Amino acid sequence: MLAGMETTAYEYETVRIDHLGIVAGICKQIDLVNIIDQSLPTPSGRKVSCGQATLAMVLNALGLTGRALYLMPEYMSNKPVDILVGEGLEAQDFNDDTLGRALDELFQAGITELFARVAAKAVAVFNIEHQYVHLDTSSFSLHGTYESEVAQEAVEARGAIQVTHGYSKEKRPDLKQVLVSLITSQQSALPLWLEALDGNSSDKKSFPATVAAYCRQLAEAELPWFIMDSASYSKENLAQWGRVRWLTRVPETIAAAKRALQAVATEEMRELESGYRVHALSNNYGKVQQRWLVVYSPQAWEREGKQLDKQVARASEKAAQALRQLTQVQFECEADARKAVQRLHKKLKWHTLQVQYEPIARYRQPGRPAKGVLPTVVGWKVKGQVVANDEAVAQARQWLGRFLLATNELDTNRLPDTEIVAAYKAQGYSVERGFRFLKDPMFFADSLFLKSPARIMAMIMVMGLSLLVYALAERELRWQLEAQGETLPDQKGKPTQTPTMRRVAQIFEGIDILVIRLGKQVVERKVLNLSEVRLKIIRLLGPEVEKCYLVEI
Repeated sequence: MLAGMETTAYEYETVRIDHLGIVAGICKQIDLVNIIDQSLPTPSGRKVSCGQATLAMVLNALGLTGRALYLMPEYMSNKPVDILVGEGLEAQDFNDDTLGRALDELFQAGITELFARVAAKAVAVFNIEHQYVHLDTSSFSLHGTYESEVAQEAVEARGAIQVTHGYSKEKRPDLKQVLVSLITSQQSALPLWLEALDGNSSDKKSFPATVAAYCRQLAEAELPWFIMDSASYSKENLAQWGRVRWLTRVPETIAAAKRALQAVATEEMRELESGYRVHALSNNYGKVQQRWLVVYSPQAWEREGKQLDKQVARASEKAAQALRQLTQVQFECEADARKAVQRLHKKLKWHTLQVQYEPIARYRQPGRPAKGVLPTVVGWKVKGQVVANDEAVAQARQWLGRFLLATNELDTNRLPDTEIVAAYKAQGYSVERGFRFLKDPMFFADSLFLKSPARIMAMIMVMGLSLLVYALAERELRWQLEAQGETLPDQKGKPTQTPTMRRVAQIFEGIDILVIRLGKQVVERKVLNLSEVRLKIIRLLGPEVEKCYLVEI
């Protein structure tokens, strides 16, 4: 080697991208980072902006590895951070301090308002249909007392939620909790609105406020139909909703609802193409004119019929045991025995008693009685059996499979009965699917174990953003597959046009990027292991995703 000449060797490194390029591409398509950064009262001026830190947390959440946030630098260490998040950023930039400050800034910007801006952008970019929206709440249990000065200051001085005991939908009354209110679109189960509420909040009280807040950001022409469950239906709420268009289930505890559900025989109800039967009624409950629709579901009738059979069987065993105990009792007189049987009979809903009353006779003297001496009645006993009351069971069975819906739309042309049934049926799928996602053990709900209620609220928003991105990617891929007549292999290798993002993540396992450096300068990047099916998915999801995988457009 000649003096003064230096040689620099090429350096090679592989980083793992898997399905995270899809997540980052969708985030860039809805302009997640810029919307968040532009919503802050003042720019942070830090190397990692609040929007970039939020994007990193979403990548962590949708990485589906279950890795806690404090391990973010480790998680990002083998990822192409500059491609996924931003140029010039490295894994060690996403430390506890960076993420903690970002959560504080998200809270200060207002998590509900900020989430609404991002969701509105997503609706516009992906042309999301949101004529019908679904509203519900769910509880998130938390460990800890949340009585520290930090927690109290966040509640009293900064308006954070109160972590406290309340009705637990997770069946954990021993733990304190927060509630999350979620509004989703019907077609794609896409979250449109998210609120964090005090742990002891009531659906009956929170629903009107949530509906009003969501409507304030919309123009009159954009107001959707709100599909809600029976917890929202009360005289107080009906009076508050005003111009809001609503469709809810009516609680069967209301006397008028009980009568309506048995107002007509099933065979007299109008049959829909879906197999459901309906019967329309008018009602003025809460002094609000509304349309009630009694709905009969054959599937629900079958399901509830099996439940009824189990109830009858359990009641039969319980009644038989009670009768056995009664037959072992000696009564002083026949009248007392009859009264005891009557008391038991009143408790039976599906059964009746067939009994005989027999005197218990004994001789006054022990030994062989003298001729002509008759025994004396010393008590009475009951003998008999429990018999199913077929008429009562049949009477109950004929009203099974029914529920009652109500809407303030009286015009059947604007809201036909078929749409009422279809919209309510989608309630369980859209909102409950969102809550199942947020509570998935593979998600990072365990990161909610934070000391400050303010940061808990910010973390809830990050979880909501993750659900939003997940739903967008899944919806867009399914739409493109259907539009272009393409399919993907499901877990069994069969073609499908409705893959889940979890399945896509499995397909994308093992995609690396080879980084070639000369000194400190990157001279080339190559994506490894891009199979035909992976490339198809990337191209279907569009330019932003293609950029993340270095695919030429």
